[in-house]
Amino acid sequence: MSRGKEPVTVLAGPYGHPFHPILVTVPIGAWVASFIFDFGSRLAIGDAAALATGSRWLIAIGVLGAGAAALIGFLDMFAIPTGSRAFRTALVHMSLNLAVTAAYLVNFLFRTGQEGPVPTALIIVSGVSLAGLGVSGYLGGKLAFEYGVRVAGEETQSTGFNPTTAKD
Repeated sequence: MSRGKEPVTVLAGPYGHPFHPILVTVPIGAWVASFIFDFGSRLAIGDAAALATGSRWLIAIGVLGAGAAALIGFLDMFAIPTGSRAFRTALVHMSLNLAVTAAYLVNFLFRTGQEGPVPTALIIVSGVSLAGLGVSGYLGGKLAFEYGVRVAGEETQSTGFNPTTAKD
């Protein structure tokens, strides 16, 4: 098996089943939902503050989830040979994610004590952050689907397509 496929520790998940991809769903989902709540707070006829508060806490959940995903992703990065295209892509992916997480942390802090709908400037920060997250997600997909980082090798994958090796 080649480097980049095997976990460096059991904390990163077993061979062929890395934990990082499942952990990233928490910040992605929380931050997309917070963006929707942001718009809702601007469009609400009733209690805009409730939606703004919900958005703020979704941002906090996303920041915490991003921290967990980053720790495991960092472990996966240790499996990639330095100097390779995959490693350089992983560095950009990680840097973008850290910048997005920092932007959301600042966004969370600016919302402290806010009353009423979410200010337009903070919605713009969230939108730009989500765009950065999208670019980073593309790079994460490139790491998995093009470079095969932490993906089971083809010899393992082929057993799923061979009727004589079925273990159902």
